[in-house]
Amino acid sequence: MNTPQPVAQRSGPPGPEIVGPRVSRWAAASGLAAVGAGVAAGELAAGLLSPSVSPVTAVGGAVIDAVPPGVKEWAISLFGTADKLALLTGMGLAIAVLAAVAGVLELRRRFAGAAVVAVFGLAGLAAVLGRPEADGAAVPAPLLAAAVAVVLLRWLIGALRDWRTTAGETRGATAPERALEPETPPETLPAALPSPDTGKEPATRRRFLRSFSITAGVAALGGVLAGTLRGATAAVTGYRSTLALPAPASAAPLVPAGADQQLPGQGPLVTPADDFYRIDTALRVPVVDPRTWKLTVTGMVDRPVELDFQALLAKPLIERHITIACVSNEVGGDLIGNARWLGWPVRELLAQAGPQQGADMVLSRSVDGWTAGSPLEALTDNRDAILAIGMNGAPLPLEHGFPVRLVVPGLYGYVSATKWLTELKVTRFAADEGYWTPRGWSERGPIKTSSRIDVPRAGRKVPAGTVTFGGVAWAQHRGIRAVEVRVNRGDWKAAELAPGISADTWRQWRLALPLGPGSYEVQVRATDATGAVQVEAQAPVAPDGATGYHTVTVDVTS
Repeated sequence: MNTPQPVAQRSGPPGPEIVGPRVSRWAAASGLAAVGAGVAAGELAAGLLSPSVSPVTAVGGAVIDAVPPGVKEWAISLFGTADKLALLTGMGLAIAVLAAVAGVLELRRRFAGAAVVAVFGLAGLAAVLGRPEADGAAVPAPLLAAAVAVVLLRWLIGALRDWRTTAGETRGATAPERALEPETPPETLPAALPSPDTGKEPATRRRFLRSFSITAGVAALGGVLAGTLRGATAAVTGYRSTLALPAPASAAPLVPAGADQQLPGQGPLVTPADDFYRIDTALRVPVVDPRTWKLTVTGMVDRPVELDFQALLAKPLIERHITIACVSNEVGGDLIGNARWLGWPVRELLAQAGPQQGADMVLSRSVDGWTAGSPLEALTDNRDAILAIGMNGAPLPLEHGFPVRLVVPGLYGYVSATKWLTELKVTRFAADEGYWTPRGWSERGPIKTSSRIDVPRAGRKVPAGTVTFGGVAWAQHRGIRAVEVRVNRGDWKAAELAPGISADTWRQWRLALPLGPGSYEVQVRATDATGAVQVEAQAPVAPDGATGYHTVTVDVTS
């Protein structure tokens, strides 16, 4: 007669301290769902209460401000104008990892994961409070995000614990339930373990899955709503779409015939707004309502001035083609563009304020706190430095500074091209610094004489015979006198310069050369209107702009 073997008993509670692979995955997924819903709630609240700043953009802005300049340059060189998307993607991955870890920690020890979420919620609050454009309305968003994430995380992990406990008590019921517990040797299991849920899903399992589905759905829906609310910027976009720009008191000179060579493969002389480069530190485009926008002139002035948008529209505006460039533009790079800008000369506004003796710098400030230090002389001399409101015949695009930005010929953007402009502070270089100066960049940033080969592209194969090279050259506020090309380090040959619009714009050039089959190194250099020749020595973009000859290799085939 067989003697029944006793069933192995647990030595304590039904295993809440034991985490199997499957239950850990559910815990991680719970963390993702809870934190996702919290982030969506915070972004949605920010869209309603503080469109200019949200927890995500505040943290992103803090990251941008904190990383060393070399890392920023690496990101720009690697991702170009997609650097913001790359940062957002990286932030999303980091948040996902932390959320999953928080879920697992919360399962292993009550309140451990919630504490992680709370800490990062406080970090989000600190980032929001650290943004210059933040006000009291921005505070609830990070607090709400953390609170929602903590509550949902506790709710989901509590339901998961109940499911795990039930599965442990009824481990003979079904395979899916047993998967939530560590495997038990077969010899310790009874032939049958009665359970009221045998053949059915335990109620705790159904409750957890229902809770998880609700949370994940809330996260997805909240994300869509937040993106729609914050991305649409309905009021400002609607105002811009109906804004009729005033006619300029001084229209842009006509573009000379032949100024745009229209060589196949070469970009246009005037860069469309949609193709214009964008480099700035704003993770999300600031939302500035023109109806409440104000520009103040402060600092070392005899008469502080305040200007609103309607008053600016009524000023005698000028329209000019001006080429602007980013200091991060590598030799041969495309972080440069030429547009037709409409605006009011900055010198007239500063004349109203009356700069005081000893002032030599104007610190311009964006609504998001970014600053640029421009030489006072560059804003008060005869160049067409303007408070721009229009670009290529339309109001400024939001991403290019709507409603008002600075455009200053002859200076790199990091010391002049402030978007979403809100303040001009007349001061001294010895007293104030722009955003990039303490990060290792030079104070004044004059644009260097440069040139670029656009066609044929580097590495392209072209047929033997007459090969036409073409590109652009620029030396803003000085103008281009000549462009030369050499092949395989031979003699320089003068290129044909297309007519120029002005000294403040780039000029296109072309040169046809007879080339037989082979591989050729082609270089270009420019001479500005003062007679200064482009610098040959290779130098990086930091601290004041790259130098060197743009060089391409072209394969000529028979």
